[in-house]
Amino acid sequence: MQFTRGLLIDLSPLKISPAFARLWVGSALAGIGGQLTVVTVMLHVFELTDSTFAVSMIAVAGLIPMILAGLYGGMLADAFDRRRLALLAATVAFVATALLAALTWMHLENIWWLYGLSMIIAATNSVGVATRTAIVPRLIPLEHLTAASALNGVAFGMTVMVGPAVAGMLVALTGFGWTYTIDIILMLSLFLGLWTLPALRPEGTIVRPGLASLVDGWHFLRRAGNIRMQYLMDITAMTFGQPLTLFPALGTVLLGGGAFTTGILTAAVAVGTVASSLFSGRLVHYRWHGLGISRAVQAYGLTIALFGAVLVIGLFLPPASERTPHIALIVAACVALALSGAADNISSIYRNTMMQAAVPDTMRGRLQGIFVIVVAGGPRVGALYAGALATVTSLWFPPLLGGFLVIGIAAMLARLSPRFRTYDALSPEA
Repeated sequence: MQFTRGLLIDLSPLKISPAFARLWVGSALAGIGGQLTVVTVMLHVFELTDSTFAVSMIAVAGLIPMILAGLYGGMLADAFDRRRLALLAATVAFVATALLAALTWMHLENIWWLYGLSMIIAATNSVGVATRTAIVPRLIPLEHLTAASALNGVAFGMTVMVGPAVAGMLVALTGFGWTYTIDIILMLSLFLGLWTLPALRPEGTIVRPGLASLVDGWHFLRRAGNIRMQYLMDITAMTFGQPLTLFPALGTVLLGGGAFTTGILTAAVAVGTVASSLFSGRLVHYRWHGLGISRAVQAYGLTIALFGAVLVIGLFLPPASERTPHIALIVAACVALALSGAADNISSIYRNTMMQAAVPDTMRGRLQGIFVIVVAGGPRVGALYAGALATVTSLWFPPLLGGFLVIGIAAMLARLSPRFRTYDALSPEA
């Protein structure tokens, strides 16, 4: 396997695979629209309830549907044409988002509609992301998978950076309806990227969806110690180090600036994600992916603890408001969050590459389904942790405590798994 030695991002996957390039562009644009809706639903619920706990429950409500959809969707991806499955998932998400927009324009929305449609969108996104990720190794040669993961980091970072910032401005200037409508328009690009793919039935022995398929995947995961360990690392980081659900309250109560601050804080994470991907040439050269994941997760915990420390300073300043925000504190918080985005993205590049290189194609859908549950489910559990703990303590306490928990738990996990620490990308083993 050859790795790019330059400092800047390796664009070769876009050049050697037009199908990957179209899917990458479509996923990026649709992802921006999806982030518009994620942030807008948070602000919508906060406006209706004035409760950070209610905002955190958006994520919790979608957890079980997302888990079930990820498990079953992964089995479907290992049994049927992955192109058709991805198109079906995108269609259901499109219809749910359109209904959300229609209810808002007609002033018929309420908290239960917001929760219910968010659950549907979360479930279908779980299936769609798992299926599209399982497709990538069929479009890209093995030696370019790390570069493709870095490119996906750019796409993800742009979605999280552009989407929340635009959502905050649109909600503040025009209301909720326009934001949901723009998401519908952007989702059309994903259909183009998927529609132009060839048929992609899984390779190897096919096990029909059901208990036998689930058991087969479970037996493989029991043998795949490196894959299990990266799951545990990510769950730790996202459970104790995910402050997203606090952002609406921070913009209203502690930092000031309202919806604009909510969007800026969310976008700051993506700035770090994009920057670390754009300068990922050396990262894709590093072959010890297990050790890289461990160090990146510990760095992530440190930056989240730093974010909590910045919020503590706000307790000693005059009260902020939407018209009189604490600009210096917002800037400091954004720096800490940008660093957290960079650390998380480095971990993500290595985790994605390990998943795609070490897992055989016949298992990739099921393992990607579990992977998506871990990646998306961890932040939802983290939302409950942060929202509940902030309700009984203060807004600064969950990130400060959580950051140190992430550092300690990740260090302990790495110490207990020498095989994971010595994982070599030149000889990928699950």
